[in-house]
Amino acid sequence: MKIVYWRGEHYWLGRLLDHPEIMSQGETVAELEESLRDALALLSLST
Repeated sequence: MKIVYWRGEHYWLGRLLDHPEIMSQGETVAELEESLRDALALLSLST
């Protein structure tokens, strides 16, 4: 999973490179990565 992430004003924000429509946020980079993994898993289940 390749992500691009950056520090926002209050949260870390990021998106998946292979699925740029999947974006998320987290209080830490680890929380952001977990959120993106969850979103990718949900996308995989819906296809």
